[in-house]
Amino acid sequence: MIRVVAGLYKGKRLKRVPSLSVRPIPHKLKESLFSIIQKDLPGCLFLDGFAGTGSIGIEALSRGAEAAIFVEDSYEAVKTIRENLKKCDAEEQARVMHKEFNRAVIQLAKENAKFDLIFLDPPYKLLEERDPLKVVAKRDILKKGGRVILRHFFKTKFQTKYFNLGRQVLLGDDVILFYE
Repeated sequence: MIRVVAGLYKGKRLKRVPSLSVRPIPHKLKESLFSIIQKDLPGCLFLDGFAGTGSIGIEALSRGAEAAIFVEDSYEAVKTIRENLKKCDAEEQARVMHKEFNRAVIQLAKENAKFDLIFLDPPYKLLEERDPLKVVAKRDILKKGGRVILRHFFKTKFQTKYFNLGRQVLLGDDVILFYE
């Protein structure tokens, strides 16, 4: 079961995506992540890339983010995100983009969108094939002073030349990288 941990929607149960390809973030990992970024959330514009259930973006909204954009290319996941937003009565603060991540970033750049926080939880295999931070840097959608947060499997070897690594958190099988 996925729940909102804190804030306005605390305790709300969120629906899972009926697919084994979507890995919901473990509760402890979500708590750790949000204890680190809590001070950055009030009033921020949040991008939840590879959003899955939408639980990270919804948690950000619950804790004070002004708005969140959810990017997901799976139809089932998009449907679940919309249902979860409705459960929390958060549709007005959210935008769900049913697109492949790179195409969504290109569109957002054309709209002059700039984010304070970008959370990326791509399929593990994708990180072996390409760097999703490249399109973020190339399209310049991160505000000055903003951060990109990337979750990946601890055995995945990932490096990027597009942002500086500020912090790394290892919890169980997951690594969360904070780029500036």
